[in-house]
Amino acid sequence: MTLPMTVPAADLPARVRIHEVGARDGLQNEKSTVPTEVKAEFVRRLADAGLTTIEATSFVHPKWVPQLADAEQLFPLVSGLEGVRLPVLVPNARGLDRALALGARRIAVFASATESFAKANLNRTLDESLAVFEPVVKRAKDEGVHVRGYVSMCFGDPWEGEVPLHQVARVCKALVAMGCDELSLGDTIGVATPGHVLELLSLLNEEGVPTNVIGVHFHDTYGQALANTYAALEHGVTTIDASAGGLGGCPYAKSATGNLATEDLVWMLRGLGIDTGVDLDRLVATSTWMAGQLGRPSPSRTVRALSHKEQ
Repeated sequence: MTLPMTVPAADLPARVRIHEVGARDGLQNEKSTVPTEVKAEFVRRLADAGLTTIEATSFVHPKWVPQLADAEQLFPLVSGLEGVRLPVLVPNARGLDRALALGARRIAVFASATESFAKANLNRTLDESLAVFEPVVKRAKDEGVHVRGYVSMCFGDPWEGEVPLHQVARVCKALVAMGCDELSLGDTIGVATPGHVLELLSLLNEEGVPTNVIGVHFHDTYGQALANTYAALEHGVTTIDASAGGLGGCPYAKSATGNLATEDLVWMLRGLGIDTGVDLDRLVATSTWMAGQLGRPSPSRTVRALSHKEQ
């Protein structure tokens, strides 16, 4: 395929690392449980398409996320993929124990920038949730494990509305201080706009959080995910979360629609001449296959456009 035409823009990164979340953040929101082997095949196909960071599963209690109750069965099926990072989500010390027992070398913890979401998602206050994560992060670092810290509701909260930037910065600084190697700023309900993104990134830098530890995680509720991603690229961010086929949302934020589709992101980055290492045709084929497994079309505009051309 020759399109889109490559027209680089000034002062953007030469390469972006896509943190693929479809197998975890995407599938955890499915009403029905996807078979373990289908999940494993999804991860394998994503890796075959050139994605090198694929969030595989979550070691949370099955009561809370029953769709990912098979973490112990799934992780060994994909852990041998050469050259692929397979981070897993852990909510607490027990989750970390389960992940380490299977040889996981990259974990993620998930914090909130607001009290309301901390209560809804973690059943704790914001400070209580950070206190729970501190020994988890310390032990992971002692074990030589890479730790990512998710921060939800960075740009708006369905209960509280606007989220003060300094409040987001406080949580980000706390996660970095406890040892997180990387942060992911979540626009959980998809309300961010580009100026807001740039303002938060600038404040984080002023508060001592460097751009090179920051990733962004946008939802496309209001059609702003790519615009917000472009703003983050202008600021120098080089880690972008995305979900193959646009799968996912947030089970605790009912207004949240799907994540930024990986294919839509790759299409834009290809046009900008930014390297991702991803084979778009293979990725589209993978998302088309997964949509068939789920029994519905992919919401990704790029998947729909390219799949239509092949018919």
